[in-house]
Amino acid sequence: LDCNVSVKPTQLGMLIDKKLCYENIEKIVQKANLYKNFVRIDMEDSSVTSDTIDLFLQLKKEYDQVGIVIQAYLRRSIDDVNRLARLKTNFRLCKGIYIEPREIAYKHPDIIVKNFAFLVEKTLHAGCYIGIATHDEKVVWESLRLIDRLGCKRDAFEFQMLLGVDEQLRKILVDAGYKLRVYVPYGRQWYAYSMRRLKENPKIAFYIIKAFFGIK
Repeated sequence: LDCNVSVKPTQLGMLIDKKLCYENIEKIVQKANLYKNFVRIDMEDSSVTSDTIDLFLQLKKEYDQVGIVIQAYLRRSIDDVNRLARLKTNFRLCKGIYIEPREIAYKHPDIIVKNFAFLVEKTLHAGCYIGIATHDEKVVWESLRLIDRLGCKRDAFEFQMLLGVDEQLRKILVDAGYKLRVYVPYGRQWYAYSMRRLKENPKIAFYIIKAFFGIK
């Protein structure tokens, strides 16, 4: 089973003790390695971006099957990508959903899409494997344009979507022969996670209602 586990450092002690957080995540990575699975270090709000990258780099020294998330709306992301791409990092690229001040994050939707495409181009050109995590068809189109222009093989990237969100777009991509990973949220902190997703994309509420009532 080609399985990715995504972990949030703040849920594993980062705000309490960084060493404790590393030890907790290392246990998950070691267990995942036994089953030849992959662990991705999730990215949260900007107050922990640097600490999250430092944690990832520490893990990367010992384990190959780890990756990290980069958020396209952060102004710093291009610098982070340039730094991490030298290590042939396995990236997940997403828009970003946390509320940030303008000096830290882009606010205009069109600029965020363009920066997303910029990061896709940078990572693919560097030979990194990337997960393009989006439900926005504009981002999908920009990514496919770049994949075609760069002549990337289909094993160099994958698309990623949440379970139950825009299943039609998911089917379109799969039917076209693209690899697509479906993420399934789990755990006790589901409510805060769900609220962030709804704020990012209110259309998700429509998909939830359809699924709840069994509407095709």
